[in-house]
Amino acid sequence: MSTNTMLKGSLQTIILKLLEDNGQMYGYEITQKVKGLSEGEIMLTEGALYPALHKLEADGFLETFTQVVDNRVRKYYRLTEQGGKEVTSKINEARAFIAQLQTVLNLKPVTK
Repeated sequence: MSTNTMLKGSLQTIILKLLEDNGQMYGYEITQKVKGLSEGEIMLTEGALYPALHKLEADGFLETFTQVVDNRVRKYYRLTEQGGKEVTSKINEARAFIAQLQTVLNLKPVTK
């Protein structure tokens, strides 16, 4: 599935929600979680992920810290208080957009 174009507008929301759900994560862990949750349909590249993480950090929504794991330094990301509020805002925006898109395209909601 080619989701690259649609993914760009959703990437920050995905990252924020994953961090809300998981507390803290490092970059590769985020890519693998998205891959697993989407059953391999969404593959985040480093070229897409890290600029989004850096922007969220610069905007004050994320903070970072490092930890040594197996003699390697890992950079972890977690939500700031402001980031926690932004998750709610982004999720509400996504819900509204999806509902509008379903209406415009005359689609019925998909149920699993």
